[in-house]
Amino acid sequence: MAGKRAQQAEQDPQAEDAPDAAHADAGEALKPGDGYVQSFARGLEVLRSFGAQAPAQTLSEAAQRAGLTRAGARRILLTLQTLGYVEQDGRQFRLTPKVMELGFAYLSAQPWWHLAQPLMEELTQQLKQSTSAAVLDGADIVYVLRVPMEKIMSINLGVGSRLPAHCTSMGRVLLAGLAEEQREARVGTLVLEPLTPRTITDPEKLLATLSQVRRQGYALVNEELQLGLMSLAVPIKDRGGRVMAAINVSSPAQRQTAAQMQKACLPALQAVAERISAMLPR
Repeated sequence: MAGKRAQQAEQDPQAEDAPDAAHADAGEALKPGDGYVQSFARGLEVLRSFGAQAPAQTLSEAAQRAGLTRAGARRILLTLQTLGYVEQDGRQFRLTPKVMELGFAYLSAQPWWHLAQPLMEELTQQLKQSTSAAVLDGADIVYVLRVPMEKIMSINLGVGSRLPAHCTSMGRVLLAGLAEEQREARVGTLVLEPLTPRTITDPEKLLATLSQVRRQGYALVNEELQLGLMSLAVPIKDRGGRVMAAINVSSPAQRQTAAQMQKACLPALQAVAERISAMLPR
């Protein structure tokens, strides 16, 4: 059956773009207006199907992970290969370094992060703790800068890494920075997965915590993302007072109490945040 669909798609270039029953509902749900280009959206899904769990994929695997027919995935992969974003080795497809252009285009459009990096490195050396900066993207935070002091997490973090916003210090600062209605709506869409026994999973409790974070101007998260990890974050604001990003310091929870971390790190973290905020364009 799959081979027949592929043959039909080869004969009819429009066949792969005609949504099947499963994709029709999803496409309608996601379609923001007449400007929505479904084939482009599917191409992005194929790109996103690659990752740490699938650094190389066969055509069938990419189709399955992206939720496409083999014919549709084949056309997208061959297009990406022609453009240089994918390479093929036998039956396996993998991303090429050219894909990094897509992500770093965002960073290059935010040149003040290059100015912020020396300040973050200075803070890391001063506090002897890892420092990071992140922005909010849906339910996640995305790292835009990281200066590690030592490996204290079970996962490797770097620029582009994503973590859930609800149980991270930077995520809570960024969520707290939203207007009240936006904040409540965003929390209502989050899947509050319990990553540790200490993770807040009740939406009302999370909203109350975010209100406190907004009032006090910082967030301290103790072993909610990972047991043994504690982090403290503050916001980066533009000239109009809008929260644009967050920076944090992280430390093994066994090294100090939450109160000790706040006393030792918060003033220096806030000072660097103010200096970075001053770099934001008008």
